[in-house]
Amino acid sequence: MPDDLKTRVAAAAAHAGVTPHNFILAAIAEKTAQEERYGDFNAVAEQRYANMIASGQTIPWAEMRSYLEQRLAGKTDAVKPTAKKLRR
Repeated sequence: MPDDLKTRVAAAAAHAGVTPHNFILAAIAEKTAQEERYGDFNAVAEQRYANMIASGQTIPWAEMRSYLEQRLAGKTDAVKPTAKKLRR
């Protein structure tokens, strides 16, 4: 590890109240979890895209966005959009 990074890690660890070793382990664990979440996110996105292509149906973003905005505004009577034939 370069000396300047060692110095930065030591300072950050001291600020966090942990040893440099524990700080490095926590950083590795955090980065590993981040990459795992990213991989899971991509897998779900790929599966949803495959389902969309296979079914030939999708919900236009403008309709979904309007629905989500209504729900965020607390409108419980917002009508959930339905899937329509995919336009190519």
